Amino acid sequence: MAIYNYTALKNGTNEIVKGKVEAEDLRAARAAVLALGFTPTNLMEEKVAKVEKGKPAGKMPKLGLSEQIDFTSTLQILSAAGIPIIESLLFIENDAAKLKIRQCATELRRQIMNGGTFAGTIAKYPEQFGQVYIGLCKAGEDSGELEKTLDRLLELLNKQAAIRSKVIGTLMYPMFVILLAVFIVVVMLVFVFPIFKEMFDSMGMQLPFITRVLMDMGLWMKANWIVIPAGLFGAIALLNFLFRWKPSRWKIDAAVLKIPVLTDLIQFSNFANFISVMQVAYDAGVPILECLFLSNLTLTNHTLETRVEEATEKVQQGQHLSAALRSTRTMPKMILFMIATGEQSGRLGDMLGQAVSYIDKQLDMIIDIMTKMIEPIMLVVIGTIVLVLASALYLPLFASYMGM
Repeated sequence: MAIYNYTALKNGTNEIVKGKVEAEDLRAARAAVLALGFTPTNLMEEKVAKVEKGKPAGKMPKLGLSEQIDFTSTLQILSAAGIPIIESLLFIENDAAKLKIRQCATELRRQIMNGGTFAGTIAKYPEQFGQVYIGLCKAGEDSGELEKTLDRLLELLNKQAAIRSKVIGTLMYPMFVILLAVFIVVVMLVFVFPIFKEMFDSMGMQLPFITRVLMDMGLWMKANWIVIPAGLFGAIALLNFLFRWKPSRWKIDAAVLKIPVLTDLIQFSNFANFISVMQVAYDAGVPILECLFLSNLTLTNHTLETRVEEATEKVQQGQHLSAALRSTRTMPKMILFMIATGEQSGRLGDMLGQAVSYIDKQLDMIIDIMTKMIEPIMLVVIGTIVLVLASALYLPLFASYMGM
């Protein structure tokens, strides 16, 4: 099968239309255009020029969060307008701004035209879409409410993007200050301290311990400057390894849950996605065990993930959802109370929605507290660095003046 770009006239009018059809050959392509109610004026086979270098044709590219939002948003709008899935994907394939989204739509449309369903097709690409996306689309398609599910899914993706943006924004300031402090210290040690060495040597006096240490560090770093970038890249590689290697990552995940304030940030940012997915899945008619499975996929902290898996097993054995989650000893009590109330009143979906709003407010408050705490801490850190460097430079001068 090949793809043909066509230019045609609408029957009975002079309006020019352009599009694509998939056919075995040029003759079949012309027949397909005629079947659409158009009179073809130009047909040309599309060459495989839109495929990225090094990426084989027919492969599904991995979509990032922003690309999933763009793809889902367009698909939801077209579905809400009553446009069939094939035509919606064809529109995305022709007019999407990003290449990855166009490639994704091309592959999905091709497989659906060969007899697949939308949910069944994306289920073949768990790495590209993720199990949560696939599970919710399957539930929506099975219930005949794919349009509503896409709307809920779009809201979920936007919420995840907002949470990620909040957390990254909170951590960006201290990271920037730390990097700036390291840069200033390196510049002072390598370029400033060696300049004062000759002056201090001419004084013929015993230098303070802190001055000798920093002076020797600066001279060594200047003589072995290649160690600085190598050490920086080595530190980044080590941190990356520690956060990716499962045993060390699990220990880090357990340790951060013992740090005040940071514990709240980790818990609420994880459970924000957890409860959001549970609400969307429950509203889509997914069984509660499947809701827990999909929700657990969003947890990024291994300790929380393990405890929720234990709660899932208890629900499977017949225990109430709220009681099982309470046994994890990690979920905030207010959320547990809302879930228990929803179970007792038969309005679990509504209470999960209330829990999402509660978590959003708490997360905003925690981030605000952390931002206010970080600023004075960073001032103390920078002030301490400046004090140490200034003391190392000026103590010998003060000592020489006192000895005059």
